[in-house]
Amino acid sequence: MTVLVTGGAGYIGSHMVLALLDAGEKVVVVDNLSTGFWWALPPEATLVVGDCGDEELMKRVMAEHGVTAIAHFAARIVVPDSVADPLGYYLANTVKSRALIAAAVAAGVKHFIFSSTAAVYGEPTTIPVPEDLPLDPVSPYGRSKLMTEWMLQDAGRAHGLGYVVLRYFNVAGADPRGRTGQSTPNATHLIKVAAQAALGDRPGMQVYGTDFPTPDGSCLRDYIQVSDLADAHLKALSYLRSGGQSTVLNCGYGRGYSVLEVIDVVKRVSGVDFPVEYAQRRAGDPAAIVAKADRVRAELGWTPQHDNLEEIVDQALRWERSLKTKNVA
Repeated sequence: MTVLVTGGAGYIGSHMVLALLDAGEKVVVVDNLSTGFWWALPPEATLVVGDCGDEELMKRVMAEHGVTAIAHFAARIVVPDSVADPLGYYLANTVKSRALIAAAVAAGVKHFIFSSTAAVYGEPTTIPVPEDLPLDPVSPYGRSKLMTEWMLQDAGRAHGLGYVVLRYFNVAGADPRGRTGQSTPNATHLIKVAAQAALGDRPGMQVYGTDFPTPDGSCLRDYIQVSDLADAHLKALSYLRSGGQSTVLNCGYGRGYSVLEVIDVVKRVSGVDFPVEYAQRRAGDPAAIVAKADRVRAELGWTPQHDNLEEIVDQALRWERSLKTKNVA
């Protein structure tokens, strides 16, 4: 039994690969390395450099490696970019997911874990956000992910494909053992950007919007540590293997921090008071998104181990320092 991880050389995918290998699983990764890094993968994982939207390639990989489960991370993920390039996002996140799902059905794969997003909720009318809230994404990114959720639901009904959709909130931090982390130099993740500013790799940073209807006027988000998120995927795989029904679950901690609060924590943990500029809101940014996350705990038996913002920030800072010694080309 082999688990196929698409986008496994990227940020979240590489943490999933480590979690699978730590659990004794066989892993094959498909990644086109457009944003991922070959060196982020341990030698125990087989890397196929290719595109998950290549249906024939996916069929061959599944057959050659005896794939019985898929964890699908490959995607484009930047909300403002999706507003500027909607068709590119529908291609990367929806069309290619359709090809991957078709290959899985043809290969008889029965277990599929999908990396979705809280962006499917749009501007939520309820905080914290429950899974059954009406879905109204406000960006092409959110819509592209929701379309894939729909395809999985339909393929599940028609072909017996069991799935767990995990809707992420804001992912942050790095592997506690320092094996992998967020490695893309121009990534837009808030904690990554703030850590780079603290270490002098950026001259400073910007805060996009200070007039949101939140306590301090900046966006409010639920930050989930990336190894905790990988563990939720591992538990989703066990859940499906034990006969669990297809389900959709939020992945967050159920508590929000504002952009300004996060910056203050990064300054405190790093000991650096880096420059911060204030800019206009970005297109597609909701004011506040915090998970109602009791279902993932109840259904998967998931218990977070790293629910501490200072720890998450410290991991990000340590990973940024380690990147200076790596070949990130």
